[in-house]
Amino acid sequence: MNIKHIQILSEAEEDLEDGRLFYQAQMHGIGEYFWDSLLSDIESLIIYADVHSKTYGYYRMSSKRFPYSIYYDLTGNTAYVIAVLPERKKPNWLRHKLNQKN
Repeated sequence: MNIKHIQILSEAEEDLEDGRLFYQAQMHGIGEYFWDSLLSDIESLIIYADVHSKTYGYYRMSSKRFPYSIYYDLTGNTAYVIAVLPERKKPNWLRHKLNQKN
């Protein structure tokens, strides 16, 4: 698929900020590294969109450096990032969070 645009929805931005704050509380500087790493993963969708399997109705890509998943959908030549959620949560919690995004 030829993706030209990536749009991060406001709910996904909130997820990113929650993750940044969590890691920043662990150790100074890690929150910014989390933010930069996840944005880099999201930018890789320009190349790798549509190669990931669907989970809970969305494509799911695992972050390369943190235990987080990026859930996205495709419309035309745009990838819409729906959510950025921790992978260590129970499936029911993930399903509930993603259903709220609809």
